[in-house]
Order: sequence, then structure tokens, then C-alpha cells
Amino acid sequence: MGNVNGIARQRLPDAAWRHRPGLDRLAAALDAAGGHARYVGGAVRDTLLGLDVADIDIATDLRPDEVVRRLEAAGIRAIPTGIAHGTVTAVSDGTVVEVTTLRHDVATDGRHAVVAFADDWREDAARRDFTINALYADPMDGTLFDWFGGLDDLAARRVRFIGDPYRRIAEDHLRILRFFRFHARFGTTLDQPALEACTARANDLMALSRERIASELLKLLVAPGAVAAVAVMEERGILRSVLPEITAQGVARLDTLARREAAVGIAADPVRRLAALVPAAAAEGVGARLKLSNADRKRLIQANGEVGDDGPRPLAYRAGTQTAVDRLLLAGGEVAAVRDWQPPVLPIGGGALVARGLAKGPDVARTLRKIENRWIAEDFPDAARVAQIADEEVDQALRSSRY
Repeated sequence: MGNVNGIARQRLPDAAWRHRPGLDRLAAALDAAGGHARYVGGAVRDTLLGLDVADIDIATDLRPDEVVRRLEAAGIRAIPTGIAHGTVTAVSDGTVVEVTTLRHDVATDGRHAVVAFADDWREDAARRDFTINALYADPMDGTLFDWFGGLDDLAARRVRFIGDPYRRIAEDHLRILRFFRFHARFGTTLDQPALEACTARANDLMALSRERIASELLKLLVAPGAVAAVAVMEERGILRSVLPEITAQGVARLDTLARREAAVGIAADPVRRLAALVPAAAAEGVGARLKLSNADRKRLIQANGEVGDDGPRPLAYRAGTQTAVDRLLLAGGEVAAVRDWQPPVLPIGGGALVARGLAKGPDVARTLRKIENRWIAEDFPDAARVAQIADEEVDQALRSSRY
């Protein structure tokens, strides 16, 4: 369960990300060889799990202004993205790294933290949320530092708060959702003290902005263990104070959807999965409450619409491919015909009907709709066939106008 001096017996394995351009130059500028900079967080955790690494974070005992001075002296771009909280974004030969000065919390209110810069690596680790996120690695030789048993928890696939779970949640209420998201992504063993603390403090979520809740929830919904995690959350009433629309029936729909996605090889999608979780009648309200983008709100509302009897391609043509895939997966329909299909454009317009002798006006629009309906019913034939259909429909319209 951790080490007094933090030094672990194992080392960080080599990985492709450790050879990104400019990373060695950045480590040199921050004097990693002198012990002033270490990799931390997700890059370390994911490398130990054999996963691809996207973002790189470096912790340093250098103050932010010194970080900027050193980077600029080395010809590395320094962007003060969060300098008040100790974070400088370094861009070295195209490689982007977040460099953050060691910190400790001075005050927290569950939503924001006031921090002070620190010199103690263990103190910086102690303010992080979970043990698996508090692993550090020496950029030079890969020496790992683990004060709180993160390596053991990683091996056990267990997400565990550092120290007292209740205190960690009091510092930042969002950690309730982060716990379930990280468990859904990495966990197989559910940590009971963490679960009990999240259950007891679930109402704390009401103090958070709905944007922060939405961001965490949507990330959670596409994690490998999302269904099991959401089932526990529903059973424990974790989301009840902010999303009372989510019930056991919604979880069952999510489970069914996830199985269908896997069966047809379609990637998990957060908005589609949210549509499975909430009743169709509640979709508009949930989208507004979570302050989703206009596009995502519209999609959430449309996902549970009618599939109809015309078939997958007519549905995709009229509603759009994405909406068709959402509806078909949620309803248990066949998606193979539309998953990679781009609806064509009707290869004829009103002008062509006028050229065939039809008078301008409502007859043109009416006839064009008939042509389009026949074109859809015949599974979108080519322009030559559409011309034949147009001839037939215009002839019929002209004959009807004489009587």
C-alpha cells in the first residue's frame, strides 16, 4: 500500500509516446535529470495498463514563472493556459504537454479549489482523486513513485480514493461521477468504501453546474463497463437528485443497446446511450437541463422517434443517416443497409417538370413529391429511371388537368 519515500520497485515500460518529438528537449529544459520534473497521471496509468496514451502531463517543483523562463530559453513555446493554478502548456516540436507546478489545497468548497504551490511530491499526490491517478514516473529512467498503493490498485483493477473518500468528495463533488467513470473504464473490483461515500454524498451533485455533470456522464456512458456502472448508480440513487428520469427500465434499455452496438460492430455513442437511458418524453427536458449543444439536443429528441415500415434506407433518407442508425439500434432494427450509406439527392427538379409541359404552380410540387415517393419505394434508382418516372407522372398530371 505505497511506500514511505514513494519509490516503487518497478519502472515505467517503454512506450511510443515517450519518443514523441521534443519530449527529451522539454525534459532537459525542466531539468528532469535533476529530479525537477516527472510524468504524472493518465500517461503513467495507461502505459502500465498497455493502453495508448493521448495526453501527457508533467508535474514539476519549479514555480510557473520559472517554468515559462526555462521553456522560452530552450525555444519551447509556453502558453499560460492556467498559470494562476500552476499550469503552463508547453509545445515542443509539435508535442503538447501540460506542465503543472506541485500544489496543495488551501480551501475547497466542492466546486472550486484555492491552491498554493508546494515543493513536496507526496503532498501533490495526496490532493489527487484516486490512487491510480497519483502515479509519477521519472522521464529519464522510468522510476515509478507511488505513495498510496496505486500500483496495487491498478493490478487489482480497483478505483480507490486517496485517503478518506468523504473528504475527497467534499473537496470536489464531481469526484462522485469521476469515480463511476473511472470504475467503468478501468475497474473490475468495486471499492466498497468509495461506493458508500458516493452513495451518502450523492445529493452533493446538485451543487455542480449541469455542464460539468453532462461532461462526466457522457464520458462514462461510452466506457467499457458503462452498463454495470450505471446499474449500480441507479440502484444507489446516485443520479436521482439531478436526473430523476433515469430508472431501472432505462438501464435495461441501455444494456440492450450496448449489446446491439457490439453485435453489429458500431462504436458506443454517448448521445445515443443517453437516449436509451431517458424516456422519450423526457428527452427534450434532459437535453436542456444538461445544456447539451443544440445538435445533441435535437439528436437526443429524435433518437426515440418512429422507425416506420418503409425500411432502413427510406428512414435514413428522410431523417438522416445518424438519426436512422440511432432509431434502428434503439428499436432493434437492421442497420447494415444504412450504417455507411449516404442518402442520394433526387436527380430531378421542378424545372425539368415545367420543361415537360407542366404549368408552374402547386402541380409541380405535388408531382415532384409523387416522383420522389416512387424513387424512394424503388430503392433510389438512377437518373434514367427517374426520368421515366417523371414522364409517367407528368403525363398523368396533364391528363388529370384536362378533366
